[in-house]
Amino acid sequence: MQTNMRREIDEIPEATARLLDRSSDAIRKAGAALREKNPAFLVTIARGSSDHAALFLKYAIELSTGLPVASLGPSLASIYGAKMQLASAASIAISQSGKSPDIVAMAEAATKAGAVTIALTNTLPSPISDASTHPLDIQAGPELAVAATKSYVNSIVAGLAILAEWTNDGGLRTAVAALPGHFEKAVKLDWHLLADNLGEAESLYMLGRGPALAIASEAALKFKETSGMHAEAYSAAEVLHGPVALVERRFPVIGLAARDAAEDSVVGIVDGLGAKGALAFATSSKLKTAKTLPFVETGHPITDALTLILPFYGFVESWSRSRGLNPDAPVALKKVTETR
Repeated sequence: MQTNMRREIDEIPEATARLLDRSSDAIRKAGAALREKNPAFLVTIARGSSDHAALFLKYAIELSTGLPVASLGPSLASIYGAKMQLASAASIAISQSGKSPDIVAMAEAATKAGAVTIALTNTLPSPISDASTHPLDIQAGPELAVAATKSYVNSIVAGLAILAEWTNDGGLRTAVAALPGHFEKAVKLDWHLLADNLGEAESLYMLGRGPALAIASEAALKFKETSGMHAEAYSAAEVLHGPVALVERRFPVIGLAARDAAEDSVVGIVDGLGAKGALAFATSSKLKTAKTLPFVETGHPITDALTLILPFYGFVESWSRSRGLNPDAPVALKKVTETR
């Protein structure tokens, strides 16, 4: 019997095409608002998978514009009542449900502080859309599995489309438009090699750099959510500053490498750990000692990183079932988490 999670993974290409079609006007308006504002910096407001989407967008914005992007702790508004100085800023709030009180409170505070506030949500109307100057429906459609998949991907695609519009980046605009086709290929990739080798492992590292670090963070969370497996995400450089001490023989290390300036760095570190006995994998054809996981090349360094999450989602859904678990309903979790 097919799980909701698997069904929703397979829907990602269609959901992305729907977003780019139906939310095109909102994308243009948000991009125009950012051009008019010409912000000195940006902030993001999110938790969980949405925060990993925000991390992806942080790298994309910083790489494309040179502007710094900072993650705001939602409790600054909801618990501490801090008055943030955001008059020269723009903010991006991401919430699948659009109603987590702390996310809404921080978005509202940013709007009141004078920031151009963009909300990426799967629920319109909603409190987050009311709290923001530019709400955007990510058009993921109903998502029944507790673990977010298509809403995570569509949040990033929406942010990238806005970035392309804001900066008038023709290359990024073309790359975003091509994503549904690339996703069609990526969702069919099989990472059985990883499943065949993990065995009885109970802990692992997910590594990445740049936008791929955000993918590694999301993948580590999904291991915990769906499979009860301890997984930690690190920059492939940061892992050498302490965490590498835990990497013993056959300790699993999965490197998520995109076709970008960081690929050689990620490959070198993963290969090095593999040479020392780690169970090492990466999404690159440049590996020497580690094993290659299939990937799709998009021709753009930013969108290339995003496609890596689709075959991982397919893998982790299957991995969860192989461990006798239900990926649709992880223990102690619920679909909407309302924190204050």
